[in-house]
Amino acid sequence: MTGLYPAIEPNASGMLPLDAVHLMYWEECGNHAGIPVVFLHGGPGSGSSPKHRRFFDPQAYRIVVYDQRGAGRSKPLGELLDNTTLHLVADLESLRVFLGVERWLVFGGSWGSTLALAYAQTHPERCLGLILRGIFLCRGSEIAWFMHGMRTVYPEAWEAFSGFLPEVERTDLLAAYYRRLVNRDPAVHMPAAQSWSRYEGSCSTLLPDSDTSAELAAHFGDNTVALGLARIEAHYFLNKAFLPDDALLQGAVRLRDIPGVIVQGRYDMVCPIVSAHALHCAWPRADFRIIPDAGHSAWEPGSLAALMDATEQYKRSGQFCR
Repeated sequence: MTGLYPAIEPNASGMLPLDAVHLMYWEECGNHAGIPVVFLHGGPGSGSSPKHRRFFDPQAYRIVVYDQRGAGRSKPLGELLDNTTLHLVADLESLRVFLGVERWLVFGGSWGSTLALAYAQTHPERCLGLILRGIFLCRGSEIAWFMHGMRTVYPEAWEAFSGFLPEVERTDLLAAYYRRLVNRDPAVHMPAAQSWSRYEGSCSTLLPDSDTSAELAAHFGDNTVALGLARIEAHYFLNKAFLPDDALLQGAVRLRDIPGVIVQGRYDMVCPIVSAHALHCAWPRADFRIIPDAGHSAWEPGSLAALMDATEQYKRSGQFCR
């Protein structure tokens, strides 16, 4: 398949209380008796969308989509209190138990791949398999690339991103943005969130004038997406995802019994291919599919076709072809 399944509506949805502060939005659609699959959105903080339901055959899959704490329709939007990778892993497990799922296929791209790896390494017995795209291991080198390195390919986007700040604050972009993003005044945090979100969106496709690029610009320009994405992303970057550097690579040994697919755009500038290559070396069982004409976005034709093919393969046989 090269295109998405038709749009569908949830069979059920709700807000799962996580603690005294956080409520997590979840929804389920497709076939309740089908293969359980959970979609992990990117960011962190970007939230899910109805389009994410459409990666999966609704006749074959029990499709679970949710918004991670602080993101999308979860409440409160952009909340950083008790928002760490360990919390997100625990939330995903709480959702599994709440829905009565024994094991599920885990699908995630970009930050969704980070969270999927952290979850699978913590709860390998709960994973039927992993479908990952645009690998992000949240290492210091990857964060530095996002904050500074992308200017080697997208200098105009980076100049707009850095130029949003007064010159005196540009020696530490992350700290300067973070100060604004956590400010309670929308007149302070929203312009910073929009600048951060535009920067990421403008570097996410191989062809900037494509329909995909225009759709992404609208998505990243949405105020809810921008605030959740920018504030939570800066929070996680500043704290190095609350994980030791290289923890997800070192923990890849725990994936040895889990089948998987890694889909990676050759020209992904947000999450460069070096991380996907390193993950595949540490997890050779995974099928590594390099898309020669794609950047970071899941919606570029080659990446979308590879992701759809992976969900179709698993539907038919419970395996991924090598």
